[in-house]
Amino acid sequence: MAEDRKKILCIEDDRQTAELLVEDLTERGFDVAVAHDGSAGFAAILSGHPDLVLCDISMPTMSGFEVLDQLTAISPRFRDMPFIFLTALTDRDNELKGRTRGADDYVHKPIDFDVLATIINARLVRVARMEVWPRTIELSEREIEVLTWSARGKTSDEIATILGLSKRTVDFHMDNARAKLGVATRTQAVVKAVSGRLIEP
Repeated sequence: MAEDRKKILCIEDDRQTAELLVEDLTERGFDVAVAHDGSAGFAAILSGHPDLVLCDISMPTMSGFEVLDQLTAISPRFRDMPFIFLTALTDRDNELKGRTRGADDYVHKPIDFDVLATIINARLVRVARMEVWPRTIELSEREIEVLTWSARGKTSDEIATILGLSKRTVDFHMDNARAKLGVATRTQAVVKAVSGRLIEP
């Protein structure tokens, strides 16, 4: 039934790519809307309340990063809406930038539509579990502080100064957080904490 179709908003300035997205995702049973720049996309989110957003990064009027930042600023209204970057920017720095802002996924162009559909379906299912996962990871206040400042680009020395701790203590809390999150590196810990909404950078 039409009312059961999940609503997807595609924010994409390349009209040919947008048309392909609409065609493929509509055939897969989604109700798809399109906005062709960041400002229009942000307005469409506010007015349309989509179930999931696919967003390009390099766009006129407002970049994809800026769209996500605006959504974060009015959190928690859209906290449980999956937000997926769909972009030709394949470098590691941009991917980390997107993920630490809270993007749920980062999909590279050219688009593999089968992979994209799998990601979309997985994210829509995950929404129902969003409130459960954070409760299974119990970070201490210090661990949350250390992860938050790390997500803001601060080094251990800088975090130590900010929190009035020794660098050794900061690293101790970071190591504990990594162990609880089940990851090997500080970057992975930050990404997992942000994507799981355990911290807000």
